[in-house]
Amino acid sequence: MIKKIFGTFGTRLLNALAGFITLWFGTNFLGKEAWGIGATVLVDVSLLLIAVELLSGSGLIYYTPRKSFITLFKISYSWTFIVISLFALIFYILYSFLPNVYHAFIPNGYGFEVLLMVFLYSLHNFNMNVLLGKERIGTQNILFIIQFMTQLCSMIIYIFVFNIRNADAFIFSLITGYVIVNICGFICISRYFKDINSAVEKDSLLKIAKEMFNFGSMIQLSTLVTMINRRISYIVIKNVFGDGEVGIYTSGTQVSEATKLIGNSIALVQFSSISNMDDKEKAASMTVTFLKLATIMTALCMLAICLIPKSIYAWIFTEEFAQTKDVLISLAPGMVFMAANMIFSHFFSGINLPKHNLYASLLGLLVTIPSILLLVPSHGIIGAGISVSLTYLATIAYQWVVFKKITTIKTKELIPTFNDFKTLIESIKSQFLKT
Repeated sequence: MIKKIFGTFGTRLLNALAGFITLWFGTNFLGKEAWGIGATVLVDVSLLLIAVELLSGSGLIYYTPRKSFITLFKISYSWTFIVISLFALIFYILYSFLPNVYHAFIPNGYGFEVLLMVFLYSLHNFNMNVLLGKERIGTQNILFIIQFMTQLCSMIIYIFVFNIRNADAFIFSLITGYVIVNICGFICISRYFKDINSAVEKDSLLKIAKEMFNFGSMIQLSTLVTMINRRISYIVIKNVFGDGEVGIYTSGTQVSEATKLIGNSIALVQFSSISNMDDKEKAASMTVTFLKLATIMTALCMLAICLIPKSIYAWIFTEEFAQTKDVLISLAPGMVFMAANMIFSHFFSGINLPKHNLYASLLGLLVTIPSILLLVPSHGIIGAGISVSLTYLATIAYQWVVFKKITTIKTKELIPTFNDFKTLIESIKSQFLKT
């Protein structure tokens, strides 16, 4: 377990470093307006992915050990092509008859790129989720490295070889990275097509698709609400202050979200393990251990990031991004709460209770809307960061109450003890000695 966590953590750490380098190139050679457009495109892609991932998202991690691969492949790929086609039709109608509505959500000239990225991301997510469901975390990590390293290298080529100095350099690099990793990912999962036993399924495709839809709808509705939370802040910042402030806010969120690699690494291993587990109490005990580990490490990392002087951020990202540190400070509590949220969310999904993630996200949305409308006009992008922290605080408060009701875990068990640290250090030491 520790080996899987550290392998995943190391991969995410490398990704954070690559993301930091990408951010540096973007801020120094593309400018804050181009960076803001790139961020808007990514948010649009994330929103559209929610519909695709109803049948090809993280729910595959839960169903891969329980259903045949051939069945999951047919359902997910068919659904992906249907949804992408529907999006293309909607884009055409809006562009032709309601251009103002279309351009309010899609940056000018990037409609095709948004659809292409949704398609590529969908195929990639299928590959990655199947590998996690099979507990092939090492292979999944390798594919992740291929994706972000290809993206970084191609962005450098687009900037310096092709002399592209706008949002195209960033967007084209994302497309390049996902084309390459999709080819590699398909090779990795191709072995399951040869498994004769996996092609046998007692239930019909329609019945399994309905079961997956019921499970996935809860997860994706939760993700949708979370993305709406994020999109609201971008829309309000853009309308009040312009694309430049969106670019600065994005730079702050990208730096702060480097700490997400801790909670994300732990949560992925947790979800993969719990999905293959039938003992709820054992899953709850594992969740508490991971919860303490994720929040403590995230808090320490966030503290270190916030202690970096503002002049350093101005030197790294240029003077127009000096306000990045202010955004980081406002986001700091939210990043710690987000780490806890990821652990709780993967627990509920792993025991087939994803509805509580949706309810928690809806509660967060009820906090986001008034806080964004009140804080952003008066405090700018700092207010947006404070709103994020308040949102995740409300989210984990609900999740903790439900977690206590369905398990035998007591509140005092959340308090880190010396034995917790001792056990962790011994596990890490043992793992490194083995290595």
